[in-house]
Amino acid sequence: MAEEERNGLSDAVETGASVAHTIQSAAKAGKAVAASAKGAAVGGPYGAVAGALWSGRKHIGKIIAAIIALLMIPVLFVLMLPGLIFGGLTNAFSSSDTANPILNSDTVITETVNEITFTINGILGEALENVTSRIEADFASSGADGSEINNPYSSGPVYNSSLFVSQYCAARNEDFAKISIEDMASVLRTNQEHLYSFTCKEEIRKTTEIDPETGEETTSSETWRIYTIIYNGESYFADTVFALTEEQNELAYYYAQNLSLFLGDGLLQNLTGWSGNSITSLGNVTFSDGLTPVVYFNQLDERYANKSYGTDNIGGYGCGPTSMSIVVSSLTNDMVDPVEMAEWAYQNGYWCKSSGSYHSLIPEAAKAWGLPVSGCTISEPQRIVDSLSEGKLVVAIMSKGHFTSSGHFIVLRGVKDGKIMVADPASYSRSEQLWDLSIFLNEASRGAGAGGPFWIIG
Repeated sequence: MAEEERNGLSDAVETGASVAHTIQSAAKAGKAVAASAKGAAVGGPYGAVAGALWSGRKHIGKIIAAIIALLMIPVLFVLMLPGLIFGGLTNAFSSSDTANPILNSDTVITETVNEITFTINGILGEALENVTSRIEADFASSGADGSEINNPYSSGPVYNSSLFVSQYCAARNEDFAKISIEDMASVLRTNQEHLYSFTCKEEIRKTTEIDPETGEETTSSETWRIYTIIYNGESYFADTVFALTEEQNELAYYYAQNLSLFLGDGLLQNLTGWSGNSITSLGNVTFSDGLTPVVYFNQLDERYANKSYGTDNIGGYGCGPTSMSIVVSSLTNDMVDPVEMAEWAYQNGYWCKSSGSYHSLIPEAAKAWGLPVSGCTISEPQRIVDSLSEGKLVVAIMSKGHFTSSGHFIVLRGVKDGKIMVADPASYSRSEQLWDLSIFLNEASRGAGAGGPFWIIG
């Protein structure tokens, strides 16, 4: 019996070490398992260990190992996710939910995420006032006759909260006791002048006045300064606001990706109500109305819809591989259909069971086929337009809106008449329409990982 207990403990410790290594590797690879992170197992994050405890109830050694593993779960979770979403790393429970540990409480985490969003919104509002004051001071010292301010953010700030949170936590990774919403707010307020900048150009405007008595016209010239407010963007903050090292930058990247999976924003890429139906084969389709001819594939095409994507299928969950088959087939000499791309994604670990694809599929597939790729946030609309105007393609991960009720990858393929052309892997009809850029900026996933929600390729 003693030998059995010793072997049981040894086995459990080896298994526990293997699991811990897998979780830590998953965190670094940006491939946290969404179901576990969302507490899908009974008992939430503690459920998996509780299950192991129950299954090993016959062996005291395994029970001891399971208890040790239970105590380690918070540590492993914090390794996977930025600590700010738990309200910091110094409290196990919250007054909002005294019955459950914070790591296992949807109530506390939701409240914290909402408070983070409210705080960031408020500070960005203050920063807009700050940049407006700087503009007014610049105008006052210019000697110009008049001014105009173009403010693209007048209806509200545009930002990626996952990157904000992830960069802040990465900056505090060796001083985790300081992590709190208050501390993050202090850092942002201290660096308020870096959140927005402005550009200025001068123009001469002529005005004509008519003398009411003589009817004589007098023309005069005025110098006007035209200001445009610019949101500097999260990539700029990494260097200027949070002063991240290269290692911290990498950590922030993984944090943001795992946070995206944890919150589920844009992750669940399934066609609502899809029941296995397909559309008649579209044959060979190429959109030639843009600068770059785009080879089009549709995930519902009868040639692909019922083919495997891991244990799922391309029709229901394959928008990611189908989007990348469009990109690769259009920008390289390699014609890759959705079946081949889905198999590549599965073999290389970018398939997410019953959810679609990890966001990292997009940049990693582009790199695998030798294509230049760079992430782009919703705060950089001009980069998107400029890239499309140069013949590049842009993959976007969309959340609920015109293109999906959950999450959905699409390809932006060009600009025409001031509007955006798309290749939607789930809809040929939507691919023939023109779309306002604002739709993509408003509906793109706010919590995208892997540098998204837009990826410029080509």
